[in-house]
Amino acid sequence: MNALPPRDQDQIRARQRGRAIVTGLILGALVILFYAITIVKLRNGG
Repeated sequence: MNALPPRDQDQIRARQRGRAIVTGLILGALVILFYAITIVKLRNGG
């Protein structure tokens, strides 16, 4: 069923893995940013 040779599949998987890592890092950075903004707002009285 697979039309791609194993080498091409490995390259595709590597790109997908790389994108997943970048997406996870961006999501984590947003979580930290929102957390920091919330803490600053709470300290300043909202």
